[in-house]
Amino acid sequence: MSEHLLLGPLLESYFRGRLTKQRNATPATVASYRDALRMLILFAAARLRKKPAALALEELDRDLVLAFLDELEEKRNNSVTTRNTRLAAIRSFFHHVAAADPASFGVAQRVLTIPIKRTHIEVTYHLTKVEVDTLIAVPDPKTPRGRRDRAFLLFLARTGARVSEAIGVTPAVSALASPPRRSTHGPQRNADDRERGQVDSSGGRPQAWQAKPCSLRRSRARAHWC
Repeated sequence: MSEHLLLGPLLESYFRGRLTKQRNATPATVASYRDALRMLILFAAARLRKKPAALALEELDRDLVLAFLDELEEKRNNSVTTRNTRLAAIRSFFHHVAAADPASFGVAQRVLTIPIKRTHIEVTYHLTKVEVDTLIAVPDPKTPRGRRDRAFLLFLARTGARVSEAIGVTPAVSALASPPRRSTHGPQRNADDRERGQVDSSGGRPQAWQAKPCSLRRSRARAHWC
């Protein structure tokens, strides 16, 4: 077996070089791609009756990857979205293989021809103003936890922040001076600095939100004000 087909060095250069240094991937992305490739390697080792360290790159061919994706859906009951997420990690690794080891280009090219499976796009639903007010009214304002939950729901509804953005808000990125501001970071780490009114946990509407709220999307918990 030729040395260029060894799997270990390519995996090492992929995670330490391509993902972390070249692409500056977030820890969450690195962890997700690591889990996907770990599952693929364990699947290949069991299927080929080899130890993971004994696997060669050429053994991770298109047919084996397709069998792995089928197992995700049929035996693990993963959704198509999860299946596509695992495939995205595998495709990213084989893009690296094609660039780092030209002798393995054929193996990589065949894997890269595996298409992303189409998913059913659900209709985006919205919460009405009455529904939003009902949710906000659930926490008990007489208890510390209730006031906390009420303030958090108000923050989500009236700023349009994603949950991932909201939990990252700290005093360091919030300013209560006039006008109040807060900075959030979205999934692509792009800064979002907005002027908003101060959230009042007692339920009073700040002057900055005199506009009528049209809807609140259930799918992403983002408010739209018109």
